[in-house]
Amino acid sequence: MPHTHHLLIVDRDPVDAQAVLTSLRRLGPFHVEWVTTLNAAVVRLGNGGIGAVALNHFLSETQTKDELDALSAAAPHVPILVICAVREEALAIRAVGFGAHDYLLDDRADASLLARALGNIVVQRALEQALFVERERASVALDAIGDGVLGMDTSGHVTYLNVVAEAMTGWCREDAQGRPIADVFTVIDGITREAAKNPMEVAIEHDRTVRAAGNCILVRRDGFESAVETSAAPIHNQLAQLVGAVVVLHDTGAPKAVLQQIAHLAQHDFLTSLPNRMLLNDRLAQAIARARRHSSRICVLFLDVDRFKHVNDSLGHMVGDRVLQVVGERLTACVRSSDTVSRLGGDEFVVVLPDLEHADDHTIAVTRILSALSTPYVIGNHVVHAPASIGASRYPEDGLDADTLIKHADIAMYAAKDGGRGRCQFFTHDMNLRAAEHEFIEGSLRPALERGEFALQYQPKVRLDNGAITGVEALIRWWHPERGPIAPSQFVPVAEECGLILPIGNWVLRQACLQARAWADAGLAPVSVAVNVSALEFKSKEFLDGVRMIIEETRVEPNWIELELTETALMQDAHAAAGTLRALKDIGIQLAVDDFGTGYSSLSYLQKFPVDALKVDRTFVHEISGHPHDSTIVSAVIALGKTMKKRVIAEGVESKAQLDFLITHGCHEGQGFYFHRPMVSEHVAMLIDSRMPRSRTDQPSAGLDALDGALPAHVLPATRTKRPAALIQN
Repeated sequence: MPHTHHLLIVDRDPVDAQAVLTSLRRLGPFHVEWVTTLNAAVVRLGNGGIGAVALNHFLSETQTKDELDALSAAAPHVPILVICAVREEALAIRAVGFGAHDYLLDDRADASLLARALGNIVVQRALEQALFVERERASVALDAIGDGVLGMDTSGHVTYLNVVAEAMTGWCREDAQGRPIADVFTVIDGITREAAKNPMEVAIEHDRTVRAAGNCILVRRDGFESAVETSAAPIHNQLAQLVGAVVVLHDTGAPKAVLQQIAHLAQHDFLTSLPNRMLLNDRLAQAIARARRHSSRICVLFLDVDRFKHVNDSLGHMVGDRVLQVVGERLTACVRSSDTVSRLGGDEFVVVLPDLEHADDHTIAVTRILSALSTPYVIGNHVVHAPASIGASRYPEDGLDADTLIKHADIAMYAAKDGGRGRCQFFTHDMNLRAAEHEFIEGSLRPALERGEFALQYQPKVRLDNGAITGVEALIRWWHPERGPIAPSQFVPVAEECGLILPIGNWVLRQACLQARAWADAGLAPVSVAVNVSALEFKSKEFLDGVRMIIEETRVEPNWIELELTETALMQDAHAAAGTLRALKDIGIQLAVDDFGTGYSSLSYLQKFPVDALKVDRTFVHEISGHPHDSTIVSAVIALGKTMKKRVIAEGVESKAQLDFLITHGCHEGQGFYFHRPMVSEHVAMLIDSRMPRSRTDQPSAGLDALDGALPAHVLPATRTKRPAALIQN
């Protein structure tokens, strides 16, 4: 049975209305009602049951909008058909703009056409209503599920979000509608942190359902990240044409967050949250690939915080850790967002500056970094000065892969430190030779200690007023089985850098004590043996106990041993140094300040140091005759020593002119080639036996002229240890 359409005609003219009623009733299943006023129409619509309204010649020029609004308010979903004269078509068009569904001109409004038009709008509205109901039902269902649902069209614009998707993306449906999908829906790879491809784009591209990998991270509008699993499918219309896609987002919750955290920790430094070595290598490799494609350049900076170990040792690891965090923050603030700041470990950082167009594009970043890191760090109640030394390498000049660029920047950083710290040094290819030598020495030091390749030689010290030998300084020598002699100036700095100076220094002190004991046991007059102590040894927590143990085990008299410490080592932490020196004096050991005049001693602290002697650095002594400034320094040190009642020892005396100057100014002792070269223990014994008084008194002894007969190093007979003569070079 055909469905009956209920129509309402609004017409002031009964004749016109009756004609329409008669025509409609004859043509189809129409139930037609007629009213003559707008108010009556509003009342009737309010009672319901009407499927469509025909306004027959009822529009007014001034009140069209108000009239239509009144009808729509009474029945919002009932379509309105406007019937008017041809001359009123413009008014009818306006009526459609105000909410009418369609219009019909009266010269075409015969019964058949009118019935068809009204039937069409009724059916269309019914279909729209049914579609609306279905959409509402679908929307309620989608909002009820626990997953987010997001749709887009083939042009890449958002068409739909359910309430869960609104919460997950941070976008409300109204704001997101019509926006580019990339604005609303952002996913990244949970491991690489790179942007992941939108699964809806993949579904549209391949016209099939796709599931993304399980490591997706959805980035909310405010930056919050959540781990999700995604599934996307294409959408087709009734003609099987592709019109868009929909994605379902499933929040994987806490377990995924844990995996995400693990992935983050695997690629980031735990203290600073900066990329670690693994992520650095990956990003640098990507930068190299881009540079190769686009013929651009890369600069790699290797940074080391100067004096950081001193900060840790003196202020504690909590302050040190905070300094490292601030270093990371300052570095990040100095570079572009596309650059990478990484912490390799300890106080070492690497900065990668990719996509540079010109060779000097790195200059601004380097200048900013040096300036930022030279600014003191205020950590709690401490003000810490810890600038950085920077080594730089460039792609493609200094390397074509990540490992080479980092290695060469590291090598250049050491050159920066050697050049004065707090500066930037670019890699040069001759640095490779020095680096290879450094690696060879570092790799050979420990085996050398284990295989007994080290030996001690001894350089006598003499009194300048009478030529008596006052003691000897123990000097370490290394004879490598393949390379032969390696100078202390080559291997001692390397030993200090890698920490092997501690066992080596321990070995030197023990051997010196054993030799002093052996000379005494052989019946020779006791002789003072001086041993150099590095800053690293002096600051070691085991230093004092180690000295006590060696003194006890070797049975040497403590006052036969003199420890020489540099002025710089003592002043790194003058308060702590004073306490350690007093403890050494309590043992009975003699103390000397080595290389005096090259550091920055505070005289107030120097007076508190219980030292016995000051050693004038050889560089000042060497220039006595040629540089008045250096001669002034030497005379001032001698005068200072006398005032403080300390022995003054001049190192590196090589000429008669130097000796005369020292004697004239009252220097107590001298040491250098003018008197004796370093020699092996047997020759020291011979020299002591022939030249030194048998008791440690001021008895007369051989004068300076008599020393001319001392055995020079180059004519000494072969030693019992069969060490080559090259070992005795200073």
